[in-house]
Amino acid sequence: MAPGNFTQVTEFILTGVSDRPDLQIPLFFVFLLIYGLTMAGNLGIILLTSVDSQLQTPMYFFLRHLAIINLGDSTVIAPKMLINFLVKKKTTSYYECATQMGGFLVFIVAEVFTLAVMAYDRYVAICNPLLYMVVVSPQICLLLVSLTYLYSFSTAIVVSSCIFSLSYCSSNVINHFFCDIVPLLTLSCSETYLPETIVFISAATNLVLSLVIVLVSYFNIVLSILRMRSSEGRRKAFSTCASHMMAVTVFYGTLLFMYLQPQANYSLDTDKIASVFYTLVIPMLNPMIYSLRNKDVKAALQRFLANSCCSLKPT
Repeated sequence: MAPGNFTQVTEFILTGVSDRPDLQIPLFFVFLLIYGLTMAGNLGIILLTSVDSQLQTPMYFFLRHLAIINLGDSTVIAPKMLINFLVKKKTTSYYECATQMGGFLVFIVAEVFTLAVMAYDRYVAICNPLLYMVVVSPQICLLLVSLTYLYSFSTAIVVSSCIFSLSYCSSNVINHFFCDIVPLLTLSCSETYLPETIVFISAATNLVLSLVIVLVSYFNIVLSILRMRSSEGRRKAFSTCASHMMAVTVFYGTLLFMYLQPQANYSLDTDKIASVFYTLVIPMLNPMIYSLRNKDVKAALQRFLANSCCSLKPT
């Protein structure tokens, strides 16, 4: 195509989760419920870990930030997705698309490394309990979280800039429910080798580095638990990291399913299903995982409800 025939795209059309008209309203209510539970669960975790005096430990400090990240991740995606279920023209402007992708990258990269930091926190708590409050001091916690946000923001800026420095001059239909990287790369009429390389290196580095931290931490945790002579000590040690192990397994399992499937089996429809899981379902599940299996959080919720009831009683 000659340069003079280029028509620069100014808006994109999102196909959504499904293009079947009869499924739009049912899917709207399904994802509205998911988003409502995500909001309630993560706001509850943020509130409890902020106000309860017995949850002012490094583990719950990191859990609070994981809840903030989960809330941000789903909020970047869900509102626009819900609106598109109700309208015929599912458009998003060029800059709105770029902003959504940037926000998504900030929160997904932050989640990857927050889970890694939480694994390291559990490693120190179980393997070096006497040094725990020194190694994972409030200053170190703040530094780790700040570095996580700074790195995720930097990654989002670099990757988003690479994707939106390309020319989009033919089709503007994104086969997805949000502005994701792979569907946008398939629409570009520019050479995509450099952006694809940057995206691959960034994704591989983030996934491998964080996964190594998680695996090394839990390898040492398991060894430490097996060395314990007391069955009660083993049970207590395992219970402190069981919730995190479950959350890590679900999250990394989804990512590895996406990245390790054979190229011949890859399809954008499969990518959509996996994306629904890690952008909307996992942020809904995490508060349940960390509250239903955690005695401290359940006790904090009971104290909070009891205090709230007492404050509402007339004097």
